This record gives sequence, structure tokens and C-alpha cells, in this order.
Amino acid sequence: MTLLEKKIESYLLDAIKETFKNIEIDEVNIQPSNNEKFGDYQTNFAMVNSKKIGDNPRKIAEKLINNIKKNEIFEKIEIAGPGFINIFIRIDYLAEELKKIGEKIEFQFLDTAGDVVIDYSSPNIAKRMHIGHLRSTVIGDSIKRIYKFLGYNVIADNHIGDWGTQFGKLIVGYKNWLNKENYKKNPIEELERIYVEFSKKSEENESLEDLAREELKKLQQGDKEARNLWKEFIKVSLEEYERIYKRMNIEFDTYYGESFYHDIMPLIIEELKEKNIAKEDEGALVVFFDENKNLHPCIVQKKDGAYLYSTSDLATIKYRRENYNLNKIIYVTDERQQDHFRQIFEITNMLDWKDEKHHIWFGIMRFADGIFSTRKGNVIKLNDLLDESVERAYKIVSEKNPSLNEDEKRNIAEVVGIGAVKYADLSQNRTSPIIFEWDKILSFEGNTSPYLQYSYARIKSIMRNANENNIKIDYNKKLIFTENSEINLIKFVYQFPRIVMLAATTFKPNLLADYIFELSKKFNTFYNAAPILKSENKDIINSRLILCDKVSFIIKEGLNLLGISTVDRM
Repeated sequence: MTLLEKKIESYLLDAIKETFKNIEIDEVNIQPSNNEKFGDYQTNFAMVNSKKIGDNPRKIAEKLINNIKKNEIFEKIEIAGPGFINIFIRIDYLAEELKKIGEKIEFQFLDTAGDVVIDYSSPNIAKRMHIGHLRSTVIGDSIKRIYKFLGYNVIADNHIGDWGTQFGKLIVGYKNWLNKENYKKNPIEELERIYVEFSKKSEENESLEDLAREELKKLQQGDKEARNLWKEFIKVSLEEYERIYKRMNIEFDTYYGESFYHDIMPLIIEELKEKNIAKEDEGALVVFFDENKNLHPCIVQKKDGAYLYSTSDLATIKYRRENYNLNKIIYVTDERQQDHFRQIFEITNMLDWKDEKHHIWFGIMRFADGIFSTRKGNVIKLNDLLDESVERAYKIVSEKNPSLNEDEKRNIAEVVGIGAVKYADLSQNRTSPIIFEWDKILSFEGNTSPYLQYSYARIKSIMRNANENNIKIDYNKKLIFTENSEINLIKFVYQFPRIVMLAATTFKPNLLADYIFELSKKFNTFYNAAPILKSENKDIINSRLILCDKVSFIIKEGLNLLGISTVDRM
């Protein structure tokens, strides 16, 4: 299926080539109109190119319009203001094109060659995932889905924290304070407990820190016992994370943690030294930046020879450059890492690594009285949040549909509850901070996932009623649309691909959430204004059922791009 904007652009380009033969124009900016009296689509071509063409914008617009060939798309074209070209689309054309909704959309004009690597979620081994992991996980997953939809080959990488000083402390705790029964029941919870126990006891006994450093050294040197324990910690942690990811319908292609790149880090140090990018400073190896970059110096190796996050991230990029045909690399982390990635990206520029890289940062989720803190004990575990949301959904489903069987109630509650948590995050502007409030994040009214899921279920109910009354959809018949509510709905349906592309280029899934919410509102306006199954005209019933079917497809597709599932009844 070819995008409507691209068809409009094609006719305009043909007219431009015919009208202005001495200039080269490869594309025309086409935008949906914000006001129906100014048409369905607009272009500012005449104003943008007036200097290049050397004429008044309105005169340019007049000449262009006179050379646009009659076609099946345009109802009429008008000039407005200083030279805007307003384009009105034929409703009978839109009606016939509506039948094609659901066919594969052609995005061949996008540069999808190569691999898009998306780096997100990234929990630390031996720690349970908490609500602080939610934003990176769901934003990263949505960006992955959006880019796949547009035709990119996407590699989703979970860059887990599986290396560092904490493992020496964990090994000491494991050997001294492990409760074996608790470890069998919930290993990651027990690992958390012994880590906290180490922190408490080391305050009273400083020699424990020395013991932890010895265990860490053994691990780094490949000691068999230490390595086996380390692998065990990773195994039980990933098993826990996988349960949560599966519940949230989130999948990764790779789990390459910090340890995976450890052998590459010495190569990074050598290259930085060879190219005179990193310099020794007080025993450490440091990269200094030009003053105009406004960046602090970046330490890439401590004076004791230890590596840092900067070294690890540079090694990660080196690996990806050498093992993928990179289109771009996308990192999804909170706002506190902005300076870190600015440093890393600048160092890659100094290394002449020109691959496209993006740090997609987001505002931190916090309580009204402060940021989450493990020490304060106010961190909500992610699984507990999901459980709470599902239970609230279950109560609502049970109240509204007591006749449903228990399995169906539980299934609907799981889909609606998980969707509510995801949407409460994804519907927010990515760069805005989020204040966590139970009632707000688990709301089931207004601009929420349950409202969108209910709109989808309502359409499915209409389709079931049609089937029960032996009303069959006939795609061979001409579609008839005359009511303003249905015409507005049809025109809005065609904006879906453009919104997906905009969400991709801005890395903002909330734009897609806004669109689905607006589409659902327009559908419900149509539902209340135009009888669907009660019309006396069978052709109108057929037309409206096809419109319902296509709207439900877009709602489901849009929610899927947010990682949110649908149910056929609620």
C-alpha cells in the first residue's frame, strides 16, 4: 500500500517538473491540514522555493496548480494566504482506498539498509527489577517495534550489568550468610539480602572490604570457584528477568553484558593511546576535550589499571561496528547519563567512527517527595506493580462482566492491567519527569490503555453482532460515506503511517499514543452519531462495517507498536 502523502507528492512533483524545468526538486513537504476549511493536506512549496524560482509565492502556486493533471485523488486545490496550497481529497477515492488498510505499507523511501541496534532495559545482575527500570524497558521496546514496522532490521540488546565490584561482595556474602532454603525459593531476593548484609557488616568490620577485593581479583583472574558463582548469579538473575519480560511481552535478541566486551577493552586503550586521544594524568588515562565541547575530561582507565563504564561503552561500539552492518545505534537511558554519552560520542568522533548514534534519554520517575532509593526502602518492585495493576483490573472486569468465566476474567485482567502500566508511561512526553502515583498510573478512565482497549473491544462486539445477524461484509461493493463523523474518521485513519514515522524520527512513542487516543475518540463520536447495524440501507451498513473493521485494525496495530495487547471483549 502506497502512502497517501506519497501519491499526492508524486502528482505535485510531476507538475513542478513541467512548470519549473530549470530547477531540481526531489521532494515536496506535504502536511495534513489542522483545519478542514483549509483542505485535507497543505504544502508550503511555493513559499519555500520562491527565491530559487525567482517569483512571488502566490504566482508560483497559481502556475503549479494550472499544471496539475486531473486525477482520481484531488477534489480541488486552492491557494491561501501568502502562497499555501490547500488540497482537498475526493471522499470516493478515500472510500475505495480504505479497503486496502491492512496491506503492507511501502516505506521504500526510507533508508532502512543495515542494522538498527537498540540498547535498553539493562538491569544489574543479582538485583530485582524495580519501577525505575520501567521507562527504559517499555520505551526501548516500543522504539524497537516502531522501527521494525517501518522495515528496519532491528537488534534489541539488553546490556546487563554483569561485571564490577559488587560481585566480590556477593561472593563473600554467599559464602558466609546465605540462607539455602530462601535461595531455593527466590534466589535473586536472597542475593539482594546478602548484599545488604555485606554493606551492614562491612561498616563494623572493614576487613570485609579487603576480603571482597580478594574475591573480585580471583574472579577477574579466572578462579574456577569464583567464576562458577558469578555464572550462577547471572543465571538465576536472567531467569527472574525473563519471567517479567515474558509477562510484559518483551523480547531481546542479545543479552551482551559488560563482561562480554571485557577482552575488547585493552584494544580500546591501545587505540586511544596510539592516536594520542587519551593522555596520562596523575597515573590515570584520560581523554580531554576542546573547550567548545563543554565536556569534563573522561577517564578511560584508572591508575590501578581498572576500566570504567566509558571503556566498556567504547568497547561495545567497537564490537557493534565490526559485527553488524550498522544503520544506527540507539541507547535508551535516563537523563542522568546525558553527559556520559556526549563524552562517548565525542570520543568516537575523535576515533573517526562516524556511525549514527542516538542517546534517547527520558525523565526520571520519582515519588512526589523524592527519587526512588533502595536505602530508603521506597523502591516498588516491577513485578509487584504489575500484580497490583492486574488485580485492580480484575475487580473492574468482574464488576462489569460477572457472567464471564474465571479464566476469561483473569486473561482480560492480565492484558488490561499490564497495558495500563505501559501506557501510563508511554503516553507521557519521554523527556518529562513522571511523578509516580498509584491511582494515576493505574487509572482506567480518560486517556488510558483500558479506554483504547475498550474501544477496540466495542468494535469487535459490533462485528460479532453483525455475524450473529448473518450480515456479511462485501468488499466488492462501492463504499458510501456521507456523515461528517465517518468522513472525519476515514481521513484520520490515513494519518497512521505518518505518525509512526514521526514517532520513529523523534523517538517519542507518546505521539503514537496521542494518535490512537484521538482515533478512538473519533470512532466513538462516529459510533454515537451514525447507526451502524440499524440503517435501512444495506450498502451503508456494509460501508460502516468495513470502516469499523479498519479502525479496529489500526487501534490494534498502534497498541501493538506500544507493546500493548488487545482483547475482543471486556
